[in-house]
Amino acid sequence: MNTQIKAHWLGHSAFKLESQSGKIIYIDPFLKDNPATPDELKEVDKADYILLTHGHEDHVGDTVEIAKKTGAKVVGILELVGLLQEEGLPEDQAVGFNKGGTVHFDDFSVTLVSANHSSSYKGKYAGDPGGLVISFEDDICVYHMGDTNIFADLELYGELYAPHVVLAPTGDHFTMGPEEAAYAVDMIGCEIAVPCHYGTWPPIDSDPNEFKEILEDISDTKVIIPEKGANFME
Repeated sequence: MNTQIKAHWLGHSAFKLESQSGKIIYIDPFLKDNPATPDELKEVDKADYILLTHGHEDHVGDTVEIAKKTGAKVVGILELVGLLQEEGLPEDQAVGFNKGGTVHFDDFSVTLVSANHSSSYKGKYAGDPGGLVISFEDDICVYHMGDTNIFADLELYGELYAPHVVLAPTGDHFTMGPEEAAYAVDMIGCEIAVPCHYGTWPPIDSDPNEFKEILEDISDTKVIIPEKGANFME
């Protein structure tokens, strides 16, 4: 794929993206307490944006700490961003929006779409869970599905947003397993699929190669199983 975007898997559902202009974007930065994140990736020195799919602590992770340290804007569903402001997230760094809405930054935009899951933050209602469609100007579109199972709207999302890359949960137990995830990605249609939300703890210790085998058997989508920290868009 011809792209200037850099993308790194950091373990679980955490990703780091770098835009064409060098903006650093973290998605669901559960890092310090994440057993699947290598030690050298746990500290964040620079971040411009933090995008959140939902309120569970294995996704919000170190958001407030990173935002305070770096000045990053935090982007997520309205109720969750409000809870993070109560924990000290500065108001001028808070960007709350809702499903169907799109927010625009520098050289990319983010659209919040549905996910079929639950969402709370430290026992409080944190709005609905979501997926994130990240469209880079004159470059690729990346769809982080968040925590979800399969649902019919995915086919429509494929038609509307035409993502080039889909980041799909495959771990089972709390999200889709490999087979359901493969069929969900096939509904969307994309050039590349990357499995995530697996291998962190025993309940979600599914084999990403099972996802790869099923999806590549039923579609033309290429599956990349990245090494943690490596740029899988190279």
